[in-house]
Amino acid sequence: MAVYTHLGAEELAALIREYDVGALVSAKGIAEGVSNSNWLVETTGADGTGARFILTMYERRIELTELPFFLGLLDHLAEKGCPVPRTIHDRAGQAYRMLGEKAVALIEFLPGISVDHPEPAQACSVGAALAGIHLASSDFTGERANGLGPDGWRELADDCSEAGLTQIDPTLPDLVTEELGFLMTNWPRNLPQSVIHADLFPDNVLMMGDKVGGLIDFYFACNDITAYDLAVTHAAWCFDAEGTYRPTIAEALIEGYCSVRSLSDAEYVALPVLARGACMRFLMTRAYDWLHTPADAMVTRKDPMDFARRLRFYVERGQEAFPLPGA
Repeated sequence: MAVYTHLGAEELAALIREYDVGALVSAKGIAEGVSNSNWLVETTGADGTGARFILTMYERRIELTELPFFLGLLDHLAEKGCPVPRTIHDRAGQAYRMLGEKAVALIEFLPGISVDHPEPAQACSVGAALAGIHLASSDFTGERANGLGPDGWRELADDCSEAGLTQIDPTLPDLVTEELGFLMTNWPRNLPQSVIHADLFPDNVLMMGDKVGGLIDFYFACNDITAYDLAVTHAAWCFDAEGTYRPTIAEALIEGYCSVRSLSDAEYVALPVLARGACMRFLMTRAYDWLHTPADAMVTRKDPMDFARRLRFYVERGQEAFPLPGA
């Protein structure tokens, strides 16, 4: 989440009047993230008791033609009882509206906090919730290809250029070239697929104690290898702020996942390669954003080298990084 476009109070108030949510009370820009503009919106509520929502303006990496997939998926998963926010439709029944040339959507606000240093019980709950959305989406009819798969990583590397990667870190061009070669040759092709979240970082999970209160920010969701989603979550959750691997979190995450959806032998064996791909995905998007984010954007850039270090970890540790519960 971030704010690239600034909206005035009158413009925001007029927009909120298009929904049956009461009148606008306040709107605060949210600085985290790198893709869309977001505001925490408070209104008087349809019944006058007050209500909170997330207003999102779609800025980058999202095509308007893909919004029905993202927003329809939220409504589908919410209907299935998954802890995701539903889309607030406007008075005409639309899931999103156009504000000038950009689309905006109003999303249910879910309570809870994102944790910086998760405990094993929390990781276990996240794994179970992730498996839950994989199963619940089995009858979702929408389809979207993953534009940030292996071909997308190579395109981002070309866009960053060797000179740009060197600007970030002198070792980065060689690492990217070597790892892209490995992944293009060894990427799994015959594993089960489903709708995946593809971006389940701690800041996209709202915790209520040890329980998951909400999974949010589905704007990278797509159809892809199911176990890749677990690998992405593993890479996002199983390292502390200093980049140290936390095996107890890894074991709890996998235990929670397998308590809801079992991993096949082929999926488990593929996890190290999938995790290397997950690291390459975030390394390349962060490198691109590091080099191309406007200087005046209200956004916190994220360090690409964080995932370069995690990538090297998965290269060195392989299957050892994925402890099976009770093994």
